[in-house]
Amino acid sequence: MQFNKAEQTALLQSLSNDARILYILGIKPTADESSGTTSPLNYKSLLSILNAREEKFTLGRQVNSLIKELISVGLVNFQNEVELNHSFNGKTLVLPLTTMKVDEYSKLHLNWHTMHLDWLPNQKLISDLAKLVGIIDYDYTTSELGDFIAYWLGRPESQFSEYQWTQKFVFNLKKMRLAHGFKNVQKVGQQIVQTKAGILADDNAKNLVAKYSKTNT
Repeated sequence: MQFNKAEQTALLQSLSNDARILYILGIKPTADESSGTTSPLNYKSLLSILNAREEKFTLGRQVNSLIKELISVGLVNFQNEVELNHSFNGKTLVLPLTTMKVDEYSKLHLNWHTMHLDWLPNQKLISDLAKLVGIIDYDYTTSELGDFIAYWLGRPESQFSEYQWTQKFVFNLKKMRLAHGFKNVQKVGQQIVQTKAGILADDNAKNLVAKYSKTNT
């Protein structure tokens, strides 16, 4: 089992050794090499790995805490939206770094900073992460970017790597695409995506056209 430089860099961030063990022995070995998706999480199996010599972990929420550590440094994400205060048992993870080219995003893990007014997400990373988490439409508006920046400017104690900031932005986009009431949108599968101006006519417009076409014939 090999770890690329992006994974190695992330594993050297502020993590507990238990979280590293969980990733290296419990999560990484189950991941598909091409997609980065894991087998569904199994608390019993993961607890067995963590308690190799002593029973240090007994509860699912302890496993959850370690997974949250791995999320915080960009090593794992959930394939689908998950409530972080609920059980993770049976949920599927995605390991974004496993599918990246060796040096492609390593430097983004080294650049840690707080949010600032001129921040922009990494466009190549947005494209790659959007595909991993299943976002159909990942084009964003200045308003969406502004809302994200404004939210995190209000939390000056939060400091993340450039990779993590872009990752957070992608997950925010996914949340909005799945949200009800998103304006100027159409539904594609289970996602809400912005309609393209001049391409789609709404049902009312179509009905009016049909009505007056009949009147004039």
